[in-house]
This record gives sequence, structure tokens and C-alpha cells, in this order.
Amino acid sequence: MLKLPATLFPIMAIVAWSHPIPDIPVIGNFFRDGTVTIEVEIDPRCFENDPEKVPYMVKSSLEKIDPDKRQILIQQAGKLAVDSFRCRFVPRDWFDPEFSFTFGKMGGGKLEQPEDKVVLQGHWQTKILPDMTGYQVHADPDTGLAIVFTNRIDGVAQKEVHVLFPDEESFILELKRAKVEGASATNGKSEASTRGDGKGKGGYWITFSSFLRQGFVHVIPKGVDHILFVLGLFLLSRKWKPLLLQVSAFTVAHTITLGLATLGLLSAKTQIVEVIIALSITAIALQNIFQPKYNHSRLYIIFILGLVHGLGFAGALSELGLQPTALATGLVGFNIGVEFGQIAILIPAYYSTKAIRDPEQYRKWIVVPASLIIATVGLYWVFERLGGF
Repeated sequence: MLKLPATLFPIMAIVAWSHPIPDIPVIGNFFRDGTVTIEVEIDPRCFENDPEKVPYMVKSSLEKIDPDKRQILIQQAGKLAVDSFRCRFVPRDWFDPEFSFTFGKMGGGKLEQPEDKVVLQGHWQTKILPDMTGYQVHADPDTGLAIVFTNRIDGVAQKEVHVLFPDEESFILELKRAKVEGASATNGKSEASTRGDGKGKGGYWITFSSFLRQGFVHVIPKGVDHILFVLGLFLLSRKWKPLLLQVSAFTVAHTITLGLATLGLLSAKTQIVEVIIALSITAIALQNIFQPKYNHSRLYIIFILGLVHGLGFAGALSELGLQPTALATGLVGFNIGVEFGQIAILIPAYYSTKAIRDPEQYRKWIVVPASLIIATVGLYWVFERLGGF
């Protein structure tokens, strides 16, 4: 009977932590007549004690909720907005918009299909006054959610997107009111400019750096299923060539589907993707135990599984409805962030086991016990996620 080292048992505490909690998009809409509408989307999963374990609310499930419960959800959305971020029009003070909430489709639009994902869409409207020179958002220090700051001018999505972590301020979107009101009717474009973060950084850099960090965070600490999969790749062999080949195959694969899904060229049901990701973790871990020798056929398996993991990552970008330029920049930054996250997993894993030089001892005390734990966690997630169908 195999005896597991006691030091490996804490990893079992993560079995219920499989998906990141939702982000909150905050969208500013600016029009030539000086009207401003601030919108926010709040995923109902945010109201649960453990959002990662709760499936998306869809139109068919919303229809089964009575009016009183719907009103409670609307009240919860209002409270969460107040607790998560504030806005301001420079140079005025910070304030909490008094949003009016309705149920709508995630990413915008009306709920039409039974499987459409439901969010609470908040709207608040005001007018730009002559002394207002800019607009920005501040994430509350105690929020556990990322705030995604985006803007549209006359319906045109702007290329700068800023992902805010707790106690961070967005860049300042400068409002040149005279130009907004006097924009040419022939080209239909209004003007605004972006003031950077005080370090001379603005434009594309804001979007790139925000999503680079977001990509990293979607691996460490939020992407526990991705962490376990990468560790499963590492455990089979500590030799750099097999390890690099496996990681490269995985990277190429998830980059392909991440790009296609984010651009709207590929889609799959979230529940199915999540189940396959959990199965992939179990499959790689079991292969470490029952097929201990590396061979190139493993690369084909990893590539196929990597395609599915890319679909899992895609939700972080595709549901934001970004403008094409911002989407391309965010996609590149997010993917590089994911790679940095993988490197941050592999380097400590390598150096923490380097002292065990004997391959037999390494396999006995590290590979087999750790792979068993990873496989168990993956299998747990399979059944848990199947329960969401």
C-alpha cells in the first residue's frame, strides 16, 4: 500500500477552488451632447459564499425565480457595486453612481436563448459639466474582484482597457467637451484623450500591461486547475528537453484556441470545457504513474488537452466585448501573462525537488504521491462539474 508523505496533504484543501470569481466590467459611454452613461455588469455568482463552485445563471433558470427573489438580487447588485468601486469626474470628488439594475445578457444585449448567461446590468446617467476634465474609477481596497475599466465614445469602444486590483485607480480618460460636442457629423467621431498613470504610460501599454497581469493572476493564484495541469507535466521528467517540449506543445495549443475563442471564431459550452479540463488533469497525472517513461506520443495528448484549456482561458476576454484593437492587445498581453505564470510554477517546482538526485527515490517520494493527489483532485472536479449539468 502506498503511503503518502504528510507534507503533501495540504494540497487537498484546494479541491473546491477550481475557478476564479467573476470580474466586474465598468463601462463609460460618452456622447457628443455631453451625456454620460456609466454601465456595470455584475454576475449573480458574486453573491454566493463560494462563487467558484456555482454555475452561471442562465435565462432558463432566471425564469424560474420569483419576483421577490429577483428584487433581492437587484438589491445585492447595488450593494456590491458600492462596495467594489467608485467613480469621479476630475477634479471633483469620488462618488458612488446610483445604478438602476435590470437583468440582461452577459456581454450586452437581450436575453433570448435559454442558455444565455445572465448578469445584472446597472445604468446611471449624468451630464458633463464645463469644469469636468476627466473621468476615472477606483477599486475599493476590500473588494475581492477585479474591476475592468472600459469606455465608449459615441458608441466606439476605446483601445485603452485597465484592469484594476483592490485599491488601484484607473488612468484618467480626458474629456475635451468642446470637441465632443462639436465633432464632425460627417465622420461621426468624437474625441477624447488618455492621460497615463503618471509614469508616461498610456494608450496600448495600459491595455497590454493590465491583461498581462490578468493573465498571470488567472494562473497564480486563481487558476488552480491550470497549476495542477502544469505540475502534472513537470512531474514526469525533470529533464529540460522533455519539459520544454511538453510546455511548448501546451502553450501553442492553448494560444490557438484562446485567440480563436476570444475573436468569436470558436465557441464551446462552458460546462463541457470545465469537465474536459478536469479530465485532462486526471489523465496527465495517471499517465505519470502508469507510463513513467517520456515519449513523443505524450506531446499529441498534451496538445489536444491544451486546445481545451485555451477555451477555458478565453472567457476572461471574450465576455468583455472589447474593441478589436484593444482585444488584440489584450490577447497578446494576457497570453504572455499566462506564460509567465507557468514559468513561476515550473521554476520553484524544479528547484524544490533538485536535491533528490536518485531517479527511483524521486519517483517513489515525489512523482507517484503527487500524481495520485493531482489525479484525485481532478477526478473530484469531474464529478463536481458534471453535477452542474
